[in-house]
Amino acid sequence: MNATVVTLFLIIVIATLVITYYAAKKTQTTGDFYTAGGGLKGWQNGLAIAGDYLSAASFLGIAGAIALYGFDGFFYSIGFLIAYLVVMFLVAEPLRNLGKYTLADMINARFDAKKVRGIAALSTITIVIFYMIAQLVGAGALIQLLFDIDYWIAVLIVGVMMTIYVLFGGMTATSWVQIIKAVLLMIGTVIIAFMVLAKFNFNILGMFSEMKTVTSHGADYLNLGLKYNVPLDTISLMLALVLGTAGLPHILMRFFTVRNAKTARSSVVTATWVVGIFYVLTIFLGFGAAAFVGEELITAANPAGNMAAPLLAEALGGNFLMSFVSAVAFATILAVVAGLVLSGASAFAHDIYGQIIKKGKATDKQQMLAARYASLGVSVFSIIFALFAQTMNVAFLVSLAFCVAASANLPVILYTIYWKRFNTAGAITAMLFGLVSALVLVSISPNVFSPIEGAAIFVGEPIFPLTNPALISVPLGFLGGYIGTMLSKEVDLNHYAEVQVKANTGYRE
Repeated sequence: MNATVVTLFLIIVIATLVITYYAAKKTQTTGDFYTAGGGLKGWQNGLAIAGDYLSAASFLGIAGAIALYGFDGFFYSIGFLIAYLVVMFLVAEPLRNLGKYTLADMINARFDAKKVRGIAALSTITIVIFYMIAQLVGAGALIQLLFDIDYWIAVLIVGVMMTIYVLFGGMTATSWVQIIKAVLLMIGTVIIAFMVLAKFNFNILGMFSEMKTVTSHGADYLNLGLKYNVPLDTISLMLALVLGTAGLPHILMRFFTVRNAKTARSSVVTATWVVGIFYVLTIFLGFGAAAFVGEELITAANPAGNMAAPLLAEALGGNFLMSFVSAVAFATILAVVAGLVLSGASAFAHDIYGQIIKKGKATDKQQMLAARYASLGVSVFSIIFALFAQTMNVAFLVSLAFCVAASANLPVILYTIYWKRFNTAGAITAMLFGLVSALVLVSISPNVFSPIEGAAIFVGEPIFPLTNPALISVPLGFLGGYIGTMLSKEVDLNHYAEVQVKANTGYRE
């Protein structure tokens, strides 16, 4: 621990608390709390989406994965980036036109059923907790490294701060923390990438050539199969990454923070540029860490490689750059977890409490109180789970959240918008098939069972061979929606026509 680290961390913390203070004054209604009153501009929301998306998994996890596994680590960058095309072309505009606060609102624009809303809320909360665990693991490893404190204390510190942001500032505070953090993260990443390139005399081809000799993997470092040597497992991972973004509740919720569908589209364009540039630069973060930090130091700091980026910053720019990068990474985690808590809380307070329990008659005051209690609940659950996941790579943990999102949410979103015959029974079975299959397959996979002690939660042979079950669970989600629809006699083509008009024009009565 040193004065520079403490100072930069305090600046980040104080700045975000000031934002929360001013945002709390503007957060008077449920609309303000959930969606910042729909008042964000396209570029603002684009940066906020990028801030939401460029999480601990992106900055810490991917840098570590590339540093340790070369090309296989870059899979995450490719998948996360391509995923935005699915969001832009298939989901963003219809979602903004049909929804109000949550994913369940969008689905209920076509199927006004409590069961559909309840299962959608359950799916949202499940994804949020998976994603939250990843962020808290990254935060715990980071603060543990910098301040030399116990991992569990570090996780509690982040948990308390993120809860404060959501309880008092709502979406307005969360959005501005994400915007500032996205800008700082890009500045830090560009600086490190430039310094890495300078070390290789600005010769990119020379850098790739040299990377064949700097790691223990030799030339294999640049080839496919170092970590993902099972083709089906690789395909499954990429399927989760590419399709999962379009089902992530905290990303989808961002489309309700703008005034109309046109602004939602411009948000995605801005976000895609920012995210695209960042993921290209992860090559330099990973290669730089491998070349100038080394595998031994990276794994000594964190077995999963999550500290590769801060260690690279220290190797290239000394204590100040490491402190700056670490403070930005901390802000990154705080911003993302605040958005996650908010999406989980809105699913409970708006969908379960407001629409199912109170039957749409809850007052603004009641919903706000329920949302704040739900924020506390989501935070506590996530903190508890994160305490047991310290040794797992955060990029991998996020890929599991993407798998659940792609399996449970994406089928029902696409069917709702584009399939005329789709009905309530299909919506329920699509979400249940996707959600249950993803969770069950993960629970019997190599992530949970391994014959090698310490490699997974339990010692034993895994029943399901793939580390990411998306290859099975995503088709099951689509299949469930099809079977449920065809077995039900319910047909409402007029309502579908109404939904199509709203989805494509934004018209509301």
